[in-house]
Amino acid sequence: MQAVRRQRTRPEEALALLLRKAGVKFRRNVRSLPGSPDFYVPTQRLAVFIHGCFWHGHRHCAKGRSRPKSNCSYWRRKITINQQRDQRVARQLRRLGYSVYTVWECQLTSNRLPPRLLARLTVPLL
Repeated sequence: MQAVRRQRTRPEEALALLLRKAGVKFRRNVRSLPGSPDFYVPTQRLAVFIHGCFWHGHRHCAKGRSRPKSNCSYWRRKITINQQRDQRVARQLRRLGYSVYTVWECQLTSNRLPPRLLARLTVPLL
């Protein structure tokens, strides 16, 4: 598990490229915020997390629904703990007044920003 990267993963790099192309200014892995979001857009108070489908149990794709055949109870518990942490961190950020968006690894295959995130980024500030 040491080989599993926490920062600068392939999905993160893909989203960073898409955000730069869209002209969005962002900061990465802001440790002063709960959960250390993968991307933080200060002008919009927006925290964006990139979740790997397997590691965070994405129910809408095959990679997220699959589980290893060995040590099943460990993996079920590990993924459940990840999901609970994700929910807790999102709640904390929302209480602090931040918008929270999750981008799943499988959503980045089209080389376009996910439509919901794109809509949020193009909304003018009041």
